[in-house]
Amino acid sequence: GNVVTAYATVGKVGRVKAGPIDISSIGCGTWSWGNRLLWDYDPSQDEEIYRAYREIRDAGVTIFDTGDSYGTFDLNGRAEILLGQFERRYLEEKSNSSKSMFGIGTFVGNASNKQQVATKLAPYPWRLTRGSLVNAAQKSLARLEQDKLAIAQLHWSTAKYNIFQESALWEGLGDIYDAGLCKAVGVSNFGPVQLRKFSDRMKERDVPIAVAQVQYSLMTARNNEIMDACDDADCRLISYSPLCLGLLTGKYNLDNLPREGNPRRQLFRELLPGAQPLLGTLNAVATEVGKSQSQVAINWAICKGTVPIPGARNVLQAKENLGAVGWSLSDAAVRELDNASASVTKKMIENIFQTR
Repeated sequence: GNVVTAYATVGKVGRVKAGPIDISSIGCGTWSWGNRLLWDYDPSQDEEIYRAYREIRDAGVTIFDTGDSYGTFDLNGRAEILLGQFERRYLEEKSNSSKSMFGIGTFVGNASNKQQVATKLAPYPWRLTRGSLVNAAQKSLARLEQDKLAIAQLHWSTAKYNIFQESALWEGLGDIYDAGLCKAVGVSNFGPVQLRKFSDRMKERDVPIAVAQVQYSLMTARNNEIMDACDDADCRLISYSPLCLGLLTGKYNLDNLPREGNPRRQLFRELLPGAQPLLGTLNAVATEVGKSQSQVAINWAICKGTVPIPGARNVLQAKENLGAVGWSLSDAAVRELDNASASVTKKMIENIFQTR
């Protein structure tokens, strides 16, 4: 069947609305930058990560999702530092290449292609006041060496275990916006009920919400409730872990798991058996459209109206992710994948901080 609907902008990343701002239709997650435990990060990889960054930026990706807790132990805050460094280097390289081509001393960047950092501020137990969250945003900006975030996000909700902290953090997020430190706010790991409450409070304060992000892939048990809540809040759903930590790439099976000592090893061992029918369908659709399984999985998330933020640490991964845009799965293929997703017997575990 005809599964692909071609767009005019093949291989070029489009723009979508996210509350009051526009963002790229696909983003890049930086969770793996600085994470030794899950992703075997090492600072010697920075040059390779930069090459991936350049590839992604050249394609028109502007939205980079990060967090002030990204980077394990001594590397805390590493992802934000790299994002700032990378963009300065990227603009300098662009400026130099335009100088050599035109002999002009200034590089005029396209305004719609400006880097947009969406950082998630962690509600650590010691961040109990509104001011502590504003302070956290200032520290993130210092690491980035920038003066304004595109989006300041709350990394998770403390509603399940500290309701007083939760309300202080919401006010703190509003204060970050009021102080001119971000263009809009967002939340992460909020369910539809919590998102609606948050949205009501931000409306009272005239603080615009750009995004709400949840773990969202063919392996997660998601219904349309979160989508409806995003529509009501006038924000965009960001789908993180759209490849389910790599499970949906088709690279792994029970005989080929992540290395010993990597927490993903045991997780995949538990999830793979119940995911076989889904992976079979994914493979069949990928073959039919002439794309890879991960490109189909990411495109599916785009077809759902979300902005996926797959990670990339090398040029190969960057190119692979970018191959998920510029074309679209047919409605029939999306339905087929939806059905296969519903049949998964053991879904991906929820983030422990995910609320209702």
